[in-house]
Amino acid sequence: MISQTVDLARDACGNGRVTESIDVVKLGANIGARIDGVRLAGKRGTETVTAINDALLEHKVIFFRDQHDLDDDGQLAFARTLGTPTTAHPTLSEGAAVLPIDSRYDKANSWHTDVTFVDRIPKASLLRAVSLPAYGGTTTWASTEVAYDQLPPPLRVLTENLWAVHTNTYDYAADYDGRHDDLTDAVREYRKEFVREYYETEHPVVRVHPETGKRVLLLGHFIKQFVGLSQAESATLFGLLQARVIKLENTIRWNWQPGDLAIWDNRATQHYAVADYDDQYRRLSRVTLAGDIPVDVHGQHSRAVVGDASAYSDVVSPIALAS
Repeated sequence: MISQTVDLARDACGNGRVTESIDVVKLGANIGARIDGVRLAGKRGTETVTAINDALLEHKVIFFRDQHDLDDDGQLAFARTLGTPTTAHPTLSEGAAVLPIDSRYDKANSWHTDVTFVDRIPKASLLRAVSLPAYGGTTTWASTEVAYDQLPPPLRVLTENLWAVHTNTYDYAADYDGRHDDLTDAVREYRKEFVREYYETEHPVVRVHPETGKRVLLLGHFIKQFVGLSQAESATLFGLLQARVIKLENTIRWNWQPGDLAIWDNRATQHYAVADYDDQYRRLSRVTLAGDIPVDVHGQHSRAVVGDASAYSDVVSPIALAS
């Protein structure tokens, strides 16, 4: 386990400069780090926020332990230091900014990048443990940047010229065999609400990350099919590419504890909530940060086909860094 200490200078009530530090503990070769030595409730200096964002860009998903004094309001306030919050969801939020991830209504147990069915894909999400089962309920993230980097040249050429149709009609909470016989009325109502307004967007399969300049794969379960390919061809190709994203070496699995907060770069990851906790109750609170409209390697932007996401999220384009 490798720990990097980041020293941060700040004013000490007008009495000169003092030094703070946070520890960034690397958890995996390709993704994941834990940040120690920082309290997220209350005010933080600009240097601390910058260090957290830098760690997010480098490690793709970062974790904070023992944030027991953080509530929904504090989580939202901290999120605002990193970006512009969206409403909680295009169809589920009803204008709220914090989305409850509640096991009574849904279990997002398939690989996905959040809200790719709209044109403005979120920058990041902040997820905080509220109520946890006695066992199970872990979450796994995968790096789509490393997945792209590992592609052989022929697949790079293919994916860099490939686009996909994303929609919110994919039933991401259902088993792959599509069975619905055991759904409760609450779950049925939740899924009906999820698709109450239809969205369809065409995204490049390879996008350029707006802050790092790196190339990343844009896949996940909201893909309906690839542009120009049949559904059968799309399913075969999707399986090939998705298998590269979720190689175990490219993933990190987090065992939640009370007081935990996770932040992931939604532009460079997929995630999967593991539904291995039987009928126990599990609840987390999610705040999402607005992002940009993806751009492919040729400079073309994603295209909204159906649906207007302007009420869900602003379009926020950060200053791009050199690749």
